[in-house]
Amino acid sequence: MNKPLLAVLSSVALAGLGATPAVAAPHTAKAAAATVDFAGTVALSNCSGSVIRFPNSADTDPALVLTNGHCLETGFPDPGQVITGQSSSRTFGLLNSAGSKVATLRANQVVYSTMTDTDITIYRTTTTYAAIKSKYGISPLTVQDTHPTAGAAIKVVSGYWKTIYSCSIDGFVYRLKEGDWTWKDSVRYTSACNTIGGTSGSPVIDTATGKVVAVNNTGNEDGETCTENNPCEVDENGNVTIHQGINYAEETYGIPACFTTGNKLDLSASGCTLPKP
Repeated sequence: MNKPLLAVLSSVALAGLGATPAVAAPHTAKAAAATVDFAGTVALSNCSGSVIRFPNSADTDPALVLTNGHCLETGFPDPGQVITGQSSSRTFGLLNSAGSKVATLRANQVVYSTMTDTDITIYRTTTTYAAIKSKYGISPLTVQDTHPTAGAAIKVVSGYWKTIYSCSIDGFVYRLKEGDWTWKDSVRYTSACNTIGGTSGSPVIDTATGKVVAVNNTGNEDGETCTENNPCEVDENGNVTIHQGINYAEETYGIPACFTTGNKLDLSASGCTLPKP
């Protein structure tokens, strides 16, 4: 995993400080790219995340925060484990477009968390999108409900490090295996997105639309095969390959179908394919 931050930080800090936040792409004859900055992202105690909404969310709905399953404050969910409705009082530092903290948001529930097939935690906060917009002028990021596209330009926005990584979607991985966990149809970045510890949970944003298409979660650090922090790719025929130094994310397009009116989780909803408890 692009693991939750650990005690040894010196080399990581230097790497984080060396990464330069991206600026908006210049206008061309084509449709202008969306402006991607830190607005709506959050910093957790050990990870990154973002305030998200779905295409059918209402402004009056409780605001949701998306990060990784392995960023859950109670520890990594076991393989096959799905957590829903767990009480939480976790806090998140809400960032503005410049990356400055403007508020502290608080969760009251872990709506959904798993590291099976995907690597996500979704928190419900004690406030609404409308209240956040009214008080701080910040809108949530919208989760795209269609599959991302190979070759698309993306930005990985880390609220923890206040760093934006820019690269493209290199392709999709049939199965990504790391330690005891296996994820399906993962996103592989091109090499420019050299994400580090603390970037776990960062939204992956398609620069053409400004929408979230994945959540950053791991990378092969040491060239090992299928061990923790060294995921391996497994194809449909069981062939295993590794790409040292390459990083990955988990797609999010399947999440909106599992939420109904009021941002309520409904794992039995039509089209919902998230793992069930």
